[in-house]
Amino acid sequence: MSTTTAAAKRAQAKIEYDAFLAMCPSRQLLDRISDKWVGLILCALSGGGPPGPAEPRAMRFSELSRQLTGVSQKMLTQTLRSLERDGLLTRTVTPTVPVTVSYELTDLGLSLHHLMRGLKDWAETHMDEVLAHRAEHDARTT
Repeated sequence: MSTTTAAAKRAQAKIEYDAFLAMCPSRQLLDRISDKWVGLILCALSGGGPPGPAEPRAMRFSELSRQLTGVSQKMLTQTLRSLERDGLLTRTVTPTVPVTVSYELTDLGLSLHHLMRGLKDWAETHMDEVLAHRAEHDARTT
């Protein structure tokens, strides 16, 4: 049985994208998309926010900020930039006075949205059960 060096494992991870390997780039992507703001931004841009149209649409920064209560301007800016860098959304600047900037999901972002929307829906559907289990657990441990 031969042993594999760390360098060989890293090289193999780049070929196969095995997120269980520490150096695999897909692990960095998983870190990014597991952020709560990423999921909520993807859902918002897909029309999955408050009651309204359920179709993907472009949104301005201020619209996203209002919909995602609790997100700071800095965090929203950083998250939007990282999503644009990863090709999950596009940023469009319209030369108006003042300048209008809008964000819209790409096809890649839309494909990820379907997964994230499922997680959001699951959390909303099962929150009562989770809260009951937490209360039961806390009662046992105190």
